[in-house]
Amino acid sequence: MSLAGKVALVTGASRGVGRGVAHGLGEAGATVYVTARTAAATSDPAPGTIERTAQEINERGGRGIAVRCDHGRDAEIALLFERIERESGRLDILVNNVHSGVHDIADSVHQRFWEIDPDYWDRMNHVGLRGHYVASVHASRLMVRQHSGLILNISSFGAIAYLFNIAYGVG
Repeated sequence: MSLAGKVALVTGASRGVGRGVAHGLGEAGATVYVTARTAAATSDPAPGTIERTAQEINERGGRGIAVRCDHGRDAEIALLFERIERESGRLDILVNNVHSGVHDIADSVHQRFWEIDPDYWDRMNHVGLRGHYVASVHASRLMVRQHSGLILNISSFGAIAYLFNIAYGVG
């Protein structure tokens, strides 16, 4: 299927599933906005940046546009969608993939939920669950005006069976 002329946004696209989805959309010819907090190489052992992902999209026949965005900050999400509307005039596909709880999962994997500080819930679900909702609100405003669009939410096995802990599963 050709996505030439279509505009997509993939959140959390510096590595992993988001990066792979962004590559696929680029290969199909879409303009793909890719977001994450990792814009430049860091000491983080998980490699990947949005700049690299955008470059790889360009190499695959699409048009990659890297936009650093902290999806835990509503104002940054709003500015992202304003930019997409200003530059592209439309949004056809939103892929909600961003999540920031990886380090918290590793730190609490052997604890029962009642042994974990309740602030864990906010750290686990603010960027992923809440950030997906906020992005979907902004995307829907563009998509309703153009009478078309698709919103996808990436999840994990934890959505259908217990994995890691309760806060992760709910998210």
